[in-house]
Amino acid sequence: MPATLPDEVRAHCAAVTADATAVRIDDAALERVAGGEWAVADPGLDARSHLLEGDAEDIARAMLIADAVNFGSGWFPTLRKRVDHATGRPVSGSITIAWGLSDHHRAHGVWTADELRATRADALAALLGQAGDHELMSLYAQALRALGVFLGGRSALEVVAAADGSAAALARQLADGMALYADHGFYKRAQITANDLALAGVARFRDLDDLTIFADNLVPHVLRCEGVLVYDEALAAHIDAGRTLPFGRRWEREIRACAVTACERLAPQLGVPARVLDTWLWNRGQDPEMKARPRHRCRCVFY
Repeated sequence: MPATLPDEVRAHCAAVTADATAVRIDDAALERVAGGEWAVADPGLDARSHLLEGDAEDIARAMLIADAVNFGSGWFPTLRKRVDHATGRPVSGSITIAWGLSDHHRAHGVWTADELRATRADALAALLGQAGDHELMSLYAQALRALGVFLGGRSALEVVAAADGSAAALARQLADGMALYADHGFYKRAQITANDLALAGVARFRDLDDLTIFADNLVPHVLRCEGVLVYDEALAAHIDAGRTLPFGRRWEREIRACAVTACERLAPQLGVPARVLDTWLWNRGQDPEMKARPRHRCRCVFY
């Protein structure tokens, strides 16, 4: 049987981890975390920042749209953040963007494939409350136009149906069909889209729990804060100084690969799939003390 997309991710990340020189997994810390008390977070989606009500086609297409622009963490410090009036604090960059999109879709309807293909960066920036010349807005517009081309004449639910009940197959469709999903060796956004469609209740996948974590910059950061990932002095100093990492170079790939490999070991000990562990770690990363410590930043279209 040919390797699935998650199998490819696990094999790639295991190989990078084995050869890593700047990042290592601390076995003792991993065992400590596995045996600790976990404040289990609901793995569901935030109903404020995602369209989860109404017609199934609208929900599925809105999810594809949200995940098409689910990247840009390297630019997030430069975004105008939305304020959560319940807490008085700004929300993260990813929630800022997702929330703005869901508000627009609730008020004006979910964009069609034709509308996606006509996306302009200036109009999108205005909708999201961002500067019109922000580099990320141009990349988001490119991503949405690509999604419109990918959909063609198909509905979002027809895209889901074409995966024939396989999250791995859906992820493969996305990775093969859109250049901004082709995150070779990690496929973060392709996998998280399958997971999000399932969480939104518009897709059922028999292999959902075979997905890996969704390798970004926040989950490795939490693992580093917990002592599970240990960086060498040069890498640690680079990140702690707030300097960005170039995409695809050794340091950046070692961080993400070691995070995947560590979670492949940690998830079975906690009795959860890796995709659920990802949510726990991501939510833990929203804690103010976690946010106060610099994480690695990389300006790329994959996370």
